[in-house]
Amino acid sequence: MSEKLDKFDRKILSLLQGNCALTVAQVARKAGLSTSPCWRRIGRLEEAGIIRRRVAVLDHAKLGMEVVAFVNVKLSQHGRENLEDFENTIRTFPEVLECFTVTGDTDYLLKIVTRDIRHFEAFLRDHLMTMPMIRETHSTIAVTEIKDTTELPLDTQL
Repeated sequence: MSEKLDKFDRKILSLLQGNCALTVAQVARKAGLSTSPCWRRIGRLEEAGIIRRRVAVLDHAKLGMEVVAFVNVKLSQHGRENLEDFENTIRTFPEVLECFTVTGDTDYLLKIVTRDIRHFEAFLRDHLMTMPMIRETHSTIAVTEIKDTTELPLDTQL
């Protein structure tokens, strides 16, 4: 659908990813549209799956979640069943914010957030390391967060 996005669609997406609490009237005004066409465009973007959901972005540190870790996971075997079991199990852990299949020496990259280093260790021992399909993990603990955004670079990509 990217070829069908015009400047109004990109403006609407930019506004909503910056602040999903804006009303349709506010988005319409800022995008240079009237309310009804703006509402229809937002609906079309949602139906197409471009807007997957609208959320509030929380500050993990202010909520007492001090540890952000990136964990590389290598599986013992790569059969379809192992992959599906791993992925389905990972989806159940609220500590895992993101999970990607990756190229290179490992199979998956996880972004994990926990209260503290002890909770992170317990998560590794009690959850990840008990999964029979995992051969090894390598963790990197983030020290300082330099940039954290969920906003896509729409002007450079579309």
